[in-house]
Amino acid sequence: MSNSDDAIEREIVEKGKTAPRITPQMLEDQVMTEYWGRASDLFSQAPAQKALECLTICVITTKNGFTLTGTSACASPENYDAELGRKIARAKAIEQLWPLMGYELKSKLNAV
Repeated sequence: MSNSDDAIEREIVEKGKTAPRITPQMLEDQVMTEYWGRASDLFSQAPAQKALECLTICVITTKNGFTLTGTSACASPENYDAELGRKIARAKAIEQLWPLMGYELKSKLNAV
């Protein structure tokens, strides 16, 4: 969850909004597995390229088996930081759950 997601969730609660909705925790609860890697390590068959050393990939599998990916890249190899890359790539993968779960909730609410 990002800090902005947490802040928005607090504001929703403070304003007493109680209608069904997707929360950041609901997104987190859907994560079954997550894997990260530096592209240069993951794609050993690719010719050595500096660009792959600056790219972090996160793959998340949800409880229903759906997979999501997020990436993070830096322009300068000197700025590469594995921990930051993992955080950013994971956040981008998790972000993709919002519309998917929103669609699912809307379908349930409309009994489609």
